[in-house]
Amino acid sequence: MSREQLVVQQARKAFLTGRSKPLDFRTQQLKNLKRFITERQKEITDALKRDLNKSENATLIYELLGLEGEISLALSKLSEWAAPRPVTKNLLTISDEVFIQPEPLGVVLIIGAWNYPITVTLQPLVGAIAAGNATVVKPSEVSVHTAKVMELLPLYLDPEMYPVVTGGVQETQELLKQRFDHIFYTGSSTVGKVVMEAAARHLTPVILELGGKSPCYIDKDCDLKIACRRVTWGKYVNCGQTCIAPDYILCEPSIQNKVVEEIKKCIKEFYTEDPKTFRDYGRIINQRHFKRIMALIEDSTVAVGGENDESQCYIAPTVLKDVIPESKVMQEEIFGPVLPIVPVNGVNEAIQFINEREKPLVLYVFSSSKKVIKQIIAETSSGGLLANDCLVHFTVTDLPFGGVGNSGIGHYHGKYTFDQLSHLRSCLIKNLSMERVNQMRYPPHSVEKMRWARLLLLKQVNLGRWRQLAHAVMLAALAAFVTQRFLR
Repeated sequence: MSREQLVVQQARKAFLTGRSKPLDFRTQQLKNLKRFITERQKEITDALKRDLNKSENATLIYELLGLEGEISLALSKLSEWAAPRPVTKNLLTISDEVFIQPEPLGVVLIIGAWNYPITVTLQPLVGAIAAGNATVVKPSEVSVHTAKVMELLPLYLDPEMYPVVTGGVQETQELLKQRFDHIFYTGSSTVGKVVMEAAARHLTPVILELGGKSPCYIDKDCDLKIACRRVTWGKYVNCGQTCIAPDYILCEPSIQNKVVEEIKKCIKEFYTEDPKTFRDYGRIINQRHFKRIMALIEDSTVAVGGENDESQCYIAPTVLKDVIPESKVMQEEIFGPVLPIVPVNGVNEAIQFINEREKPLVLYVFSSSKKVIKQIIAETSSGGLLANDCLVHFTVTDLPFGGVGNSGIGHYHGKYTFDQLSHLRSCLIKNLSMERVNQMRYPPHSVEKMRWARLLLLKQVNLGRWRQLAHAVMLAALAAFVTQRFLR
């Protein structure tokens, strides 16, 4: 029996004890997770510095701050999320208890990614713990130093309920042979298909947070200085290794040179004349990805940047201009600090260009025209859409984060993670009295019974509205009594 099989069996055995169902247990585990990121902050920041050359402040802002907020939200809302949820009744069920009861799915597998190895691995874990599941955590082996830090998790969380499995492709493949009750994967579409195929053998549901080429349309009538400033930040943070980074720009030829110049100014402002020596500019994760990215720009014109150093996995913030759809850089997600500009003749051609390709994880549009923004919303499809900024929709916990089609399946953040990793159980509790009401459903059937069935089944009853009405009547009666008794 493999180590992975033993770990999953142990997690399932722990789950079947029922100890993760009480909210007190879940609350304590969430507090322990928060303690992990607080007490191990030094180890986390050191590991990310070694893996991706992230500065300490960048790690705090882009990895830990949002995670801390996610835990705090779950702690404050857990009792509300886990409570029975009343639903609208019909006349036939007006005297019954009808509600949705969230319940744990069982054993969840979370396969993390290497680009933000703490947040994209532990944010789903927050929802899994809150929902009452046991969870096997598989950090990415590519961010090797951060994976080592993740091995410390069982010192804080229930080690049987929340084991951590490290290793590479072989270990992941062995995990995928096991039966889980849900699999949450963050990574590429190629591996996502492998995960989904493995899950299908056990009819296991999945959340696939993938990626793709997220377009950014810049309208000629917008404030180019501000637009390019925000695009520059969104593109080059984490050295371009962000699944929701703008992958390429679409703009009219008349503003292309202006866009290039504005981005060039912002690169200098953000990362100095020499980004290679600047503490807040990262590195490509490894040489394999370095070579892949450099190969993508071979047949394109470099307008800004292009400097590189394979020994340090360094690629300068780079802009490509006059890029054609057939170029290498337009055939796959870049996932690096390279920003192609593809000239198009206006918004209609931009929309056509976007719709001829796979649905992206996010679509960016910069425009001062609400008409243009609404047109792009109406005539395209993407996991998310953000107008006049980049990345920040990820910070809104009330927005479901996820892709569509090739960019992903399912969504998460806040209550959405809790619901996705719960079974929303339909419950109806009926009394054994009032049997006369049920006569219309028993044979022999008749026209008269059909009339009653139509009334009882099709008439929806909004009890909340009736309660408001009753409350208003009571207040009116009280006001009338007070007026009559004391004010006459």
